[in-house]
Amino acid sequence: MAVYSAGSTLGKTAEGAFSVLTRHISMIIAGLGVMLLVHRFDFRYFSRFSQLFIWISIILLAVTLLYGANINNADRWLKIPGLGLSFQTSDLAKVVLLVYIARMLTLRRDELGDFKRGFIPIVGPIGLVCGLIFPANFSTCAMLGLVSFAVLVVGGYPFKYLALMVGIVVVLLGMVIAIGEFGPKGVFDRYETWKNRIFNKMEDQSEGNYQSDLAKYAIYSGGVIPKGPGTGSSRNFMPHPYSDMIYAFIIEEWGLILGGGGLVLLYITFYFRSIRAALNCPSRFGQLVAFGLGTLIVVQALINMAVSVSLMPTTGQPLPLISLGGTSTIFTCLSIAIIISVSRGKGDVDEDHFVEENAIELADHPKGV
Repeated sequence: MAVYSAGSTLGKTAEGAFSVLTRHISMIIAGLGVMLLVHRFDFRYFSRFSQLFIWISIILLAVTLLYGANINNADRWLKIPGLGLSFQTSDLAKVVLLVYIARMLTLRRDELGDFKRGFIPIVGPIGLVCGLIFPANFSTCAMLGLVSFAVLVVGGYPFKYLALMVGIVVVLLGMVIAIGEFGPKGVFDRYETWKNRIFNKMEDQSEGNYQSDLAKYAIYSGGVIPKGPGTGSSRNFMPHPYSDMIYAFIIEEWGLILGGGGLVLLYITFYFRSIRAALNCPSRFGQLVAFGLGTLIVVQALINMAVSVSLMPTTGQPLPLISLGGTSTIFTCLSIAIIISVSRGKGDVDEDHFVEENAIELADHPKGV
């Protein structure tokens, strides 16, 4: 209802607005189909899949960076030939990377302190994936890096390597700032955009925060008591009320308690169930996967809501399962399906059995990769 109401301005007629709703519902149905199919898989198979798809994701990210469709000065989308569709390759990479990290933390749990076998095979793919996402989508890069770091902490990664990762990130960010400020123009096309969003937010410059200002107006006009669907007027002037700023639009129509607090409660409940699925799973791999994917979805939701209430600079993160979306909705449903698969895991499958099944891989490559 929120997408239909907020997206009514996308079409000059009711038929145009209805097409927006139809597209959104079709993606939700497709996502539910993915959930129905994938959740029946034994969650351990996703460990095997991640071996292949981590490299597929890296290749797709590189292709997107070089040849991706440019929207709002950002090459984030890759067009699917023959279908007329496009998708953000980072959506696939986010899911695959977290599954891959969980796999490596499980298989190499006794070698995490070794630099060649515990640092490079785990931190290398994280840096590569985040590095390919960074030029066009800083917010997704930062979010994925933060969640990956959280999975490493929960997975018992050595503190010395965690500190090393933080140091590397600080140095790289310093280099980016130096190049953006003093280097030749055009090296980082998005640098000025990032800089303006952050500093305008810090200095509370209304000229640079017009999206946040309009979102706050929508929240203020919504009040506490629900007014009902179709009553919001901010769709006529607020940018992207059906995606980036949909949380503010929902509060305008459904009030602060039901619309604002209700959504927060739903995401908190979802995260609680994800953590419970992780704690009830006897497999270390399953625990880390459920924690990582659940954290990713909830952190993305919190970022979207924080932007709407002016706690963070403007980003392009949609509200999971609610914002008008395309393939992002499908990949969110894929993440939920994997979490459900973990919750359905058999009680006699422990982590030692999981490692034993994959021991042949380590035996064939004693020096590691």
